[in-house]
Amino acid sequence: MAGASISSSCWSLTGKFKTLSLNPSHPNSAAFNPLSFSANTSVNLFSKGNVSLTPLQRPSRRSIVCEAAPTKKADSAAKRARQAEKRRIYNKARKSEVKTRMKKVLEELDMLRKKPDAQPEEVLTIEKLIAEAYSVIDKAVKVGTLHRNTGARRKSRLARRKKAVEIHHGWYVPSPAAEPASAATV
Repeated sequence: MAGASISSSCWSLTGKFKTLSLNPSHPNSAAFNPLSFSANTSVNLFSKGNVSLTPLQRPSRRSIVCEAAPTKKADSAAKRARQAEKRRIYNKARKSEVKTRMKKVLEELDMLRKKPDAQPEEVLTIEKLIAEAYSVIDKAVKVGTLHRNTGARRKSRLARRKKAVEIHHGWYVPSPAAEPASAATV
């Protein structure tokens, strides 16, 4: 290793100490054969030109000990990371609320479906729960937490499940599907 350069990410040195040569071509290099920099060497010593060097224990190896500090993020990247974390937590709370509301509605509908002596008026309380769930889903779509198709799918799932319960108890009779025009007039 002919010459090693100490980078500015390691230490911020003044201009006259930008490179350090480990080549023993210097006349006084016998006194400083193996070199080591310790982490507690102050920058003030470098600025005055006083450098304390201590020989290593192993004379067969020459090395420079330098701790590389982790690269600091740019200020804009750090701000973006903070903003993303805030949005992640906010979106997580919104999604959790949507799931909770849907779960409450679906549990109530399952209980109503299993109830043998259910009355049509019992659907009204479930409809209030569905309205609240729709409101939460719509707000999540509006602020961008959920995609609009996802919101529509979830609202549709609740409506279909409610209709299935009403059909099961006979409170709702779907109209028969219109048959396509027959092609028998040939």
